[in-house]
Amino acid sequence: MHCSKCRKKALKVAAVAYGVTSVALHGPENDKLMILGDGVDAACLTEALRKKLCHASIEIVEEVKDTPKPVIDPPKPPSPQIIICQPQPFEYYRVVPDPTPSPCTIM
Repeated sequence: MHCSKCRKKALKVAAVAYGVTSVALHGPENDKLMILGDGVDAACLTEALRKKLCHASIEIVEEVKDTPKPVIDPPKPPSPQIIICQPQPFEYYRVVPDPTPSPCTIM
């Protein structure tokens, strides 16, 4: 890519391609694209770049491996504690029927 206009075109084409998550200029003269993504079709992307810029080639296609993340132990449950519960005193209630019922039956 020899001018900033071509770089912008290339970045736009690569950014909208399926599966692309990151696009960056790369190389000593910022004349190469580094494209990261999941499920990117390199052949289709190259063809789209050729249509817009007239020249594009694939240099390297490789799978980026994740660095192993340190395993963090789950937090340990607190040590068992002895809790003594005092029994609550019971309250007894007695239902007493009303000797003179009221004539109102709604309540």
